[in-house]
Amino acid sequence: MDDSGKDSSEKIVVETDPDGRYQRYTKQLGQGAYKTVYKAFDSDTGLEVAWNQVQIGKLEGEAKKQFIDEVTMLSRLNHKHIIQFHDSWEDHEKHQVIFITELMTSGTLKSFVKARKVNLRMVRKWSKQILSALKYLHEEVKFEDPPGSGNWVVRPIIHRDLKCDNIFINGNLGEVKIGDLGLSTMMSQTHAATVTGKSFHRTPEFMAPELYEEQYNEKVDIYAFGMCILEIFSDEYPYSECTNPAQIFKKVSQGIPPRALLKMENVAVKHFIELCLAKEEDRPTASQLLEHDFLRDLEDPHQDD
Repeated sequence: MDDSGKDSSEKIVVETDPDGRYQRYTKQLGQGAYKTVYKAFDSDTGLEVAWNQVQIGKLEGEAKKQFIDEVTMLSRLNHKHIIQFHDSWEDHEKHQVIFITELMTSGTLKSFVKARKVNLRMVRKWSKQILSALKYLHEEVKFEDPPGSGNWVVRPIIHRDLKCDNIFINGNLGEVKIGDLGLSTMMSQTHAATVTGKSFHRTPEFMAPELYEEQYNEKVDIYAFGMCILEIFSDEYPYSECTNPAQIFKKVSQGIPPRALLKMENVAVKHFIELCLAKEEDRPTASQLLEHDFLRDLEDPHQDD
């Protein structure tokens, strides 16, 4: 069957950015409660990119300003294992903020591992890449405080909704990158929330106990990372034995791990995941996990991913 007609129809340009650099195709890559992602083309570089549209019609005043400020802040991030931001702008007529990011060729880590068998070394390599990105977010990003003062301080950026659905992969390179950074905490279907705010809409299966109480720090991302590794190794969604968020909350608050962890046969993997899911005061940082024997014992000790 000839798919050339389909391919060409998916690349019809239906919209451009205000400067005419980025051209949006009809091809939709994904859709969520507040964001739709399309394939697009960067006419300056000749590369395909992702065109992200976020609905902000329900945001007003300070909440809207905070959201736009957050997108601007995210565009400053620069790490090889975090999805690269290229540009952003506001479409006042459609009540949207659009931002352009790099396009990952193999989709999400969740869909990638579902379609193929993964081995231990591969997951350890991905783990190093994800943790290096978390180390950067938690320990290395500087902010000018107050703005315009010339005084730069390090402040942790917390993802708050890390999961296999928003970790993306280039399968031909074996490279993973964290995406959807901050956006899940900035909006839900009914209200706005900032990276520092308390209103949010997240994924209960990946939420650390302290996140429910809204008294937390960057270690909630380590907990979520542990759940990602559990899902990859077990091929089972964390707490899939529960039928609703209330049941998950009860188990998490009582310190009962997911059934998938209890069934884990690989002792080294199980211990590593248990470290990530430990109580906040006992949970390692990203830097500490990068030094753990589980990740250091790779064939190539000079690998810097």
